Amino acid sequence: MTTSTDTNGSAPEARIRALELRKSYGDLVAVDGISFKVQPGEVFGMLGPNGAGKTTTIEIIEGLRTADSGDAIVNGVSVSKEPRRVKSMIGVQLQQASFFDQLNLLEIINLFAALYETSASADELLDRVGLLSKRKSRSKELSGGQRQRLSIATALVNDPVAVFLDEPTTGLDPRARRNIWNIVYDIRDSGKSLVMTTHSMEEAETLCDRVAIVDAGKIVDSGTPAQLINDLESRGVESIKGGDLTLEDVFIDLTGRNLQEEEAPDEDEEGDV
Repeated sequence: MTTSTDTNGSAPEARIRALELRKSYGDLVAVDGISFKVQPGEVFGMLGPNGAGKTTTIEIIEGLRTADSGDAIVNGVSVSKEPRRVKSMIGVQLQQASFFDQLNLLEIINLFAALYETSASADELLDRVGLLSKRKSRSKELSGGQRQRLSIATALVNDPVAVFLDEPTTGLDPRARRNIWNIVYDIRDSGKSLVMTTHSMEEAETLCDRVAIVDAGKIVDSGTPAQLINDLESRGVESIKGGDLTLEDVFIDLTGRNLQEEEAPDEDEEGDV
């Protein structure tokens, strides 16, 4: 993790703060008192079974859902009080993004820039995600990995202070996945804060500076992947696959479920949260 210090040498103010967030739908408690902080230049992963409350929590921070109680603070701004202002300073990459099929990549980036009223350079953004050579291609001509990179480019149009990534490598081949990982490293190293969800324990262990494991609307444990693995080892737990313990072992120990084997619908679909 890359973090800076202020002029007094102290750690910077947290870029994102979730403060006792709660959200219910009738008798279903989707988010039950979730709190965490994300620093500048940090990748924070939220891991949990489908329906655990990850998506609801993130959508509250993004200003897309209203919490029943609690608040989220992004770059010093309250989401509950100024949701439009928060939306203007964050970037969001969706797992399944739709673009105008008849527009080329330059036109898509310029459209997003116009919506944000910013003078972002389309060429620079496309170059940053390795798509400059596709600048005149239509979005419908892109591969799955290229569409994910385009989605990340649009999330960076407004030069956000925080970027939210929703399972950015789902369904991608190993090479495309590594391309996305390199982009995540680049975004982190630029000082932005990242919050990501993923169903890949390998991805979380590789990319995330810290992770929170969410189950039944609560954070059941959090820390660096190494810390969580060491805590599990100290309790004498053995890996389910033999060999060294991994973050997958931590997840199964805490939730009793294998995240990578789940095939349930996404959290925003009916019956999930």
